[in-house]
Amino acid sequence: MTWQGVNVTESAQWLTLPDVAERLDLSIIKVNQLIKDGLLLAVSRNGVRQGPAELVANDTVLKHLPGILTLLHDAGFNDEEALRWLYTEDDTLPGTPAAALGGDKAREVKRRAQAVAF
Repeated sequence: MTWQGVNVTESAQWLTLPDVAERLDLSIIKVNQLIKDGLLLAVSRNGVRQGPAELVANDTVLKHLPGILTLLHDAGFNDEEALRWLYTEDDTLPGTPAAALGGDKAREVKRRAQAVAF
């Protein structure tokens, strides 16, 4: 997919909010609160709120995601724009910021999100 002339990679798998709740072993109410508080990311796809599976895949992602979302929201990004930023290919990572969150590049992704705010 292309967004504003930039190649954007779609998440391979999307989870509905009940699926996110099950994966995180939380109530759906708690998941909705985490999204409202900007600690998790979900967007409407075909009329259903969903989130990319890899953003709740492991503890490393979950550790860094809230801070990155805060930085992006502070920079004026809405949830859809934050999602696009997370899934925009970056050859220097390599891959996407979302994919890098699960590995040793998570702190680099956070630095790049900080740079977006300026």
